[in-house]
Amino acid sequence: MQVPLWLALLAVGYLGVKLIRPPWWLIAVLLLGGYLIADSVLAPVIDNAVK
Repeated sequence: MQVPLWLALLAVGYLGVKLIRPPWWLIAVLLLGGYLIADSVLAPVIDNAVK
């Protein structure tokens, strides 16, 4: 069974918010930070570290 990455991330994110109950400001900071880092000069460094 193949699941699109966006659907898997959405499901994991939804379950994480429901089960762990982090504050909404932390979720916003993580999303905004990830978006900004993905479009910065650090993106290749993080990509190599993840692989």
